[in-house]
Amino acid sequence: MTTSPATDTPQTPDPLDPKIWTGRVFSDGWRDADDDAPVTEPATGAELGRIGLAAPADVARAAERAARAQRDWAALPHRERARVLRRAGELLERHTDQVRDWLVRESGSVRAKADVELSGSVRECEEAAALASAPPGELLPTEQDRLSMTRRVPVGVVGVIAPFNFPLILAMRSVAPALALGNAVVLKPDPRTSVCAGVAIARIFEGAGLPEGVLHVLPGGADAGRALVTDPRVRVVSFTGSTAAGRAVGELAARHLKRAHLELGGNSAFVVLDDADLDAAVGLGAWGSFLHSGQICMSSGRHLVHSSLVGEYVERLAARAEALPVGDPATGDVALGPIIDHRQLERVHDLVVASVRAGARLAAGGTHEGLCYRPTVLADVTADMPAYALEVFGPVAPVLAFDTLDEAAELAADSEYGLSLGITTADVGRGLALAERIPSGMAHINDQTVNDEATAPFGGIGASGVGRFGGPTANVEAFTETRWITVRSRAAVYPF
Repeated sequence: MTTSPATDTPQTPDPLDPKIWTGRVFSDGWRDADDDAPVTEPATGAELGRIGLAAPADVARAAERAARAQRDWAALPHRERARVLRRAGELLERHTDQVRDWLVRESGSVRAKADVELSGSVRECEEAAALASAPPGELLPTEQDRLSMTRRVPVGVVGVIAPFNFPLILAMRSVAPALALGNAVVLKPDPRTSVCAGVAIARIFEGAGLPEGVLHVLPGGADAGRALVTDPRVRVVSFTGSTAAGRAVGELAARHLKRAHLELGGNSAFVVLDDADLDAAVGLGAWGSFLHSGQICMSSGRHLVHSSLVGEYVERLAARAEALPVGDPATGDVALGPIIDHRQLERVHDLVVASVRAGARLAAGGTHEGLCYRPTVLADVTADMPAYALEVFGPVAPVLAFDTLDEAAELAADSEYGLSLGITTADVGRGLALAERIPSGMAHINDQTVNDEATAPFGGIGASGVGRFGGPTANVEAFTETRWITVRSRAAVYPF
């Protein structure tokens, strides 16, 4: 603890002080890496520091150490594991200001989005603490003179590969429950957000008293990711990222006979029925498409609006988009920050330009300054236009009209993705009936598509992924194995 010389008020030490992590990875404490990479602020291009990068040899060393440490961690009473998870949540709340600052600067988050991510990550720790004492199995009926039961046991070592967009919570939602259930974890955060989603998690659990060797944080490239998926000591892989990368991870994991839980891309439909409150619908549509500059797997990527409302909807949504401030979230009160890097910015802009060339009308946006892309509304869209048919991962709202519920159901279901669905209507029963006709992992009536809670299962179907994240049932399924056990009062006797 330090004190301020001016006020003599106690100041909490900064857990993310670059002196701790510069050029290092977290594996049996902080140790120097053979290579490093710049930590860049996307809004300005400034270098904020340099993070250590892990090589395949580092992954192998970490997996071996994690396998040894896991046995002692799993053998602890559940209350001790729960105490560590509760303490982690408390520390994350205590250090909200420091972690928020890195979320804003390193990932380009606006303050409100960073706060949602922080509070959600605290909830993940709290829910995981309760998971440590979850019912461990069940009694089974048997026709023999014995007790028959199942137990859920830890898988051993869990590999977590996390993305850049909601980096803290999308790592924590796997790290926390995996640890609570008695596993060790090797986390590979995206190199672009390795401080707010890697260093932060390492430091929080280090301060919470997690035994050494149980958690390893190894930022790295594709070679480190491949090493993590193929290492024989890693029994389950939890991956969040693009569908293309997820297919490669799933294929590699299957080849090595291990489970992969994949949360992938999306192109979620937001459906506005003819009886919807138009003001509410515009607010929902703007949030669903423009939050975090659209860099969310469950963003509202396709706005399907009844033909009787579509003209006014486009006009109001475009006005809302034009009014939203865009810029550096570290220095201004903005609604949208930067796209993560130039490559992604170019992809977003190319899809918008290609759609306009194909006949879409640019009702708002379509321009950028640096990496800050203006919220964009496309009208007169057809289903074959690139910004409608593909996942954009940017602040783009393509609007397509429909005339009947059958047409709305057909359009919404016409995608390889099946992640989230939003429907707004004055008739809840009608909305539920429509949702039943549209395959998706999640559906929200009178809400937009971007929703998540620590207590709820999260995931999609089709090209949006395999398995579920979150909630006690899904977490136990993901991070434990089922063992069948029988007990007799005396040794069984067989014919020979």
